[in-house]
Amino acid sequence: MDLTVAVPVRNEEKNLPMCLQAIGVDFAQSIFVIDSGSTDATAEVARSHGAQLIDFEWDGYFPKKRNWFLRYHTPRTKWVLFLDADEILSPAVKKEIAAALSDTRHQGFLLSYSNYFLGRRLRGGYPLRKMALFRVGEIEYERIDEDRWSQCDMEVHEHPILNGSVGLIRSRIDHRDLRGIDSYMRKHNEYAAWEANRMHVARSSSSSLSNHPWSQKQRFKYSLLSSKFGGFIYFLGSYFLMGGWRDGSVGFAFAMLKAGYFTQIACRLKELETNRLR
Repeated sequence: MDLTVAVPVRNEEKNLPMCLQAIGVDFAQSIFVIDSGSTDATAEVARSHGAQLIDFEWDGYFPKKRNWFLRYHTPRTKWVLFLDADEILSPAVKKEIAAALSDTRHQGFLLSYSNYFLGRRLRGGYPLRKMALFRVGEIEYERIDEDRWSQCDMEVHEHPILNGSVGLIRSRIDHRDLRGIDSYMRKHNEYAAWEANRMHVARSSSSSLSNHPWSQKQRFKYSLLSSKFGGFIYFLGSYFLMGGWRDGSVGFAFAMLKAGYFTQIACRLKELETNRLR
């Protein structure tokens, strides 16, 4: 296909082999691994699977990793697919993507994912979808001028900005992190700090959050974060409304940790606002 696959990484020697093996050698014209100075065997894994390795060092400002790749290593293909190292393409997903890209009017596609937690595929909880497949040269991830208040060198919850239509790939990519619960907790601590700072900057720069060009999903999320009960509301929706109870104790633990994540963001946000007023 007229497609480039880009995999941004940092210390992903455990997850990357399955990700690259699942992509295969005949799915895309090019496979790039964009590495942020890994200290493990990530680079060797990428080379051994035939991927092209690109080194990235973030200076704390725009652009981050994905936008940097799009700007300074612009793929020569018509389409680009961004995968995280813990995301595994199934044959069904690859087949559906191939069919979709063969004749489409869309600028981008939402991809669907299956979450794994504690080694188990979750049946319940909120559905995970994100836009990670789009036309080269027409779309970038939203710009957030962080001015060094973040340690996240890759666009995490920034969304691609596009004006055209969006399609949907219904077959699910497996989102399966093999690095364990410690990695999960560290990652979400980092994400929580980023989310709180972003919300703090947005509140400081505007009297109304409705002035920000956020997607409907983002507006819902940030309105939830504005409430001290956001974590509890998330838990009720994920575990009861969206069927997290079907996954038993694992589903309960997953919903509780995610609820704690939302609560942590709210607490961090409150702390930032309190410090600003002192």
